[in-house]
Amino acid sequence: MFFQKLAQIFKIPDLRKKILFVLAMLAVFRLMANIPIPGIDIASLKDFLNQFQVFGLLNMFTGGTLENLSIVMLGMSPYITAVIIMQLLTMIFPQLERLYKEEGEAGRQRFNQYGRLLTIPLAILQGYGMLALLQRQGAIGEISGAVMVSSIVTVAAGAVFLMWIGELISERGIGNGVSLLIFAGIVARIPANIQEIIVNWSPNEIPSYFLFAAMSLAIIASVVLINEGRRNIPVSYAKRVRGTKMYGGVSTYLPLNINPAGVIPIIFALSIMLFPGMIASFLSGAGGAVGGAAQAVSGFFEDPWAYGISYFILVCLFTYFYTAVTFDPKAIATNLQKMGGFVPGIRPGSSTASFITYILNRVLLVGALFLATIAVMPSIVEGITGISVFGFFVGGTALLIIVSVVLETLRQIKAQLQMREYETF
Repeated sequence: MFFQKLAQIFKIPDLRKKILFVLAMLAVFRLMANIPIPGIDIASLKDFLNQFQVFGLLNMFTGGTLENLSIVMLGMSPYITAVIIMQLLTMIFPQLERLYKEEGEAGRQRFNQYGRLLTIPLAILQGYGMLALLQRQGAIGEISGAVMVSSIVTVAAGAVFLMWIGELISERGIGNGVSLLIFAGIVARIPANIQEIIVNWSPNEIPSYFLFAAMSLAIIASVVLINEGRRNIPVSYAKRVRGTKMYGGVSTYLPLNINPAGVIPIIFALSIMLFPGMIASFLSGAGGAVGGAAQAVSGFFEDPWAYGISYFILVCLFTYFYTAVTFDPKAIATNLQKMGGFVPGIRPGSSTASFITYILNRVLLVGALFLATIAVMPSIVEGITGISVFGFFVGGTALLIIVSVVLETLRQIKAQLQMREYETF
């Protein structure tokens, strides 16, 4: 059955072009991830990344680009940060909210253009902060002024180029471009991780390996369960007579996903969690109150319980936030009313919108709690057992992203196949 579907996918020219385009863009990304910044010695960088949890997680999040100090070492982080800032600003400035939600496709394109422009200064700031921090921590050697400027320009251009590739994948390919690029970076590190396990094999680590395997299965099963879960709201359509024909009079349902935001809350939460630790590490060498506060923040994020609780809360909040930005119950209620549809027992219009919002909030609570629990499960294990499970933390987050992205991409491919089967029929 699987091979039949695969053959069917590649028999459709349009779908085949989209998939091959995505694969080509991912190959370009991995090629750039292995091109280092010129003029920088990275001999001691790998040891530094293994010592600090925040930077090890950032290296995983960028697909190993930080480990190589590649020209795309910032990954999608500046673009994701710009998107978060722009969406937060819609809650502060009504003009931006109208531009995003009420002015149609043209308004949304202008809104996205503002996000792209904001990515450039963020990439410059993050590039300088990262290189200066690595230099201060002794992970890389001394950098001259000219090399620093050229390196910042290079990594900022790499971040903008990745943003362009991600948007091309979303526009011309299959799936979400940002999620697929992060997915490709994580998957590309799997062979190296397996090799590291084999090289460092020890019988004393067998319980840890079994724990990791059990957690992996639990995470995969839970993510599939939540991503495929639906809450169906019944919808009926009134009968309408036009000429000699009767329309409507049927009953269907409005499906609400338990986790409509997909893997985006995890990506947003990771982006937000990384930067306080980075900034604190950058300022920890300063004296006085600033240095003391920076050391306190660094200690906070090195504590697995504090880090896990913060991560849990952020995932829950971003699940609600992203759904509120992308899902509008008022628009759905208005469209249902225009089409003659109604929820049995609920008045059309504002009452229907309130009912959908009520159901959505209850469903999202389950989805957000499940998503956040799966994300912090490795940290919980580390806090209870005392076993160092940094690899489990990375593995748990990586598995969550991998499974969610695969499910979402397969769902879009299935929708494309069904649409073409319908057209043929």
